[in-house]
Formats: sequence, structure tokens, C-alpha cells
Amino acid sequence: MARVLIVGAGLTGSLCAALLRKEAPRPVHLAVWDEAGDSGGRMSTARSPYNPQSTVDLGAQYITCTPHYAKQHQSFYDDLLALGILKPLTAPIEGMVMKEGDCNFMAPQGISSIIKHYLKESGADVCFRHCVTQINLRNGKWEVSKETGPPEQFDIVVLTMPVPQILQLQGDIANLISECQRRQLESVSYSSRYALGLFYEAGTKIDVPWAGQYITSNPCIRFISIDNKKRNIESSEIGPSLVVHTTVPFGVTHLDHCTEDAQELIFQQLEAFLPGLPRPVATRCQKWRHSQVTEAAANAHGQLTLHPKPFLVCGGDAFTQSNFDGCITSARGSAYHPHASVTHLLPVTGWLDRNGSPPSKPAPCRQRKRELHAISG
Repeated sequence: MARVLIVGAGLTGSLCAALLRKEAPRPVHLAVWDEAGDSGGRMSTARSPYNPQSTVDLGAQYITCTPHYAKQHQSFYDDLLALGILKPLTAPIEGMVMKEGDCNFMAPQGISSIIKHYLKESGADVCFRHCVTQINLRNGKWEVSKETGPPEQFDIVVLTMPVPQILQLQGDIANLISECQRRQLESVSYSSRYALGLFYEAGTKIDVPWAGQYITSNPCIRFISIDNKKRNIESSEIGPSLVVHTTVPFGVTHLDHCTEDAQELIFQQLEAFLPGLPRPVATRCQKWRHSQVTEAAANAHGQLTLHPKPFLVCGGDAFTQSNFDGCITSARGSAYHPHASVTHLLPVTGWLDRNGSPPSKPAPCRQRKRELHAISG
């Protein structure tokens, strides 16, 4: 049985795993490793230690679908909406910029429920606290080492973690990356910020007319959401929850500071912005060193192939655009890549064009070679 490892349990990694499981014509062992303690990546949801039904989205707050992607990725949106994993965002968000034809969606069970859904669909062996340190080529397979435990071998490896973490990997992978590819990877940049989640006792009132608000006049706070209100959840048994996302300048300035110190500064600014805000019963502060991609890899078209056989590929929003649809494009590009068919996991007809869509007919051999060359650098 072929063995596939996906590094990163965020949106790209989880969807890639689900697509491989769905489309592979023969049994495949799928493994998903993540260095964190839970799935979600930058679409993570935190729970109150006193009531797991009280949650806050520490990463992405909602999903915006443009008319273009509503058509291109219709099946993904339709499935999530039919299952109730996504619902239209109807709560008021002050300062939101809306473009004609855009639709916004929220996740009633928290934004990480999307990732958990795809991981469940994949049937993958999901392992947390698995921090990959080395990737070596051994007898036609990838030998992947982590901080603890013995190395394991795989036929295909898909890397979806932030690019700086890929560049830090040791072993043969460091020599397999060409100079052109290294320049592509090194050109990727990210913003940094903090997110602070606050959980309150049942019965607590946060008297504001909005569910979320973008703030432009504060050096620390960029966005506030009353998360239960954003999801239209009002319950006498579940206390409200609130999340604050900082500005990028604040995140950059305090990036290497103690998280507890940054949390105190954020809370002071929040109290000044919302006087009379009650003290929370619990908090959760998240430092996003790699928050959103501000500069994606050039000419990557959703993924970057580092080695064709055995297949080693980089995916994620660093190779498309930093949003939900960018991750879908990358997951499809990684899962349906022709080189994934090397181990007969997927038929070559699964190849997507540069817009992330299946071509109407197979591309001529010479044309496909040119496309592959452009993608692999």
C-alpha cells in the first residue's frame, strides 16, 4: 500500500488529504502530521476550559466568496453549506468592505470545523505534536524525521506548512531545492499579528450593536468579534466569547516579546475601547508569526514541485492567495498533479489547468511538459 504524508493540518493539508482519499483508485495510507496540538492551522478555533461549547475563532473569522470562485469552487461551497458547516453571515460587521456579488459565510461550530470535516472525510492517520525536522531520499522513498520518535518512509510527501519552516528543513531536501526554487520560496512574505480570545460566564452581557467591527484608529486593535453573536448563537447556558485581532504593526513590534506581556497590552487597549467590559473567566492568546501571505511565490500556480519521483511538493496559500479559495486551488493542484500518478494514486486525467480547474480535454504532451516546467521552476 502506497504511503502519503501531508505535513500541516490546516485547510490545504486537510482538503488535499480528502481529495486523495476520494480520487485514489486503490487503497492508500494517508498520514497528516502537524506540530500543533490540534487541527486548523490559521483556521483554528479555541474552546473555553470551562465550557467547550463556548468558542472563538483565533484565525480566519469568516469566508468571502467572489462570483468567480462561487462558480469555480461551487461543489466545495455547496457541500459545506448542505452539511451546515458553513452558513451565510448575516450578523452585522461594521467596517466590512463588500464588493458587488460577494457572499460571506461563517462556521456555526467554529472555523476549524471545516478542517475537521475534511480530515474525517480523508480517513487519514492524524498525528499532532509531530514537528518535521529532516527529509531524506532513501531507496526511492522519502524518509521523514521528526523531533521525537523514529523516522518513517513515504512514497509521496506534501508540505503545506509556512514557507520559512520548509526552508529550515534539514537533510537531502536542502540540496534538492534548486536555486530558482529557493528564490521563489525566499520571496514569500507574511504579516504577523496576535489574536486574543476571551471567554465569559453564562449570563454576561456585552452590550454593543454589532457582531464584529473593523477598527482603523487604534495602533493595537484591528478587528473585534463577539464570536457567539457572529454565529447567531444566543444561549443562557453558554457565556459570550470575544476575539481581538491586532494590527500588523503591533504584531511585528511585539513578535519576539513574551505572549503574556503582549496579551496584557491588548487587554488594556480593549478595555479603553470598550469601557466597562467585564473580566473574562478564561483567555487564550495566539501569536501568529505567519498570519497572512503578503507576497506569494511567483509563477507557482498553486504548488511548487521540488522532486517528481518520488513526488515531493509544496502547497498552501503561499503559492496562490491568502484566502479560502487560494487554499482550495492549492489542495487541488497538489492532489491532482500528474506526478502524483507516479505511484498510481490518481489518474493523470485529474490534472488541473493553471486556474485550478480540470481541462476540457487532455493537454498535448508538449504543452503539458511546458506547463510542468513552468510549475517546477
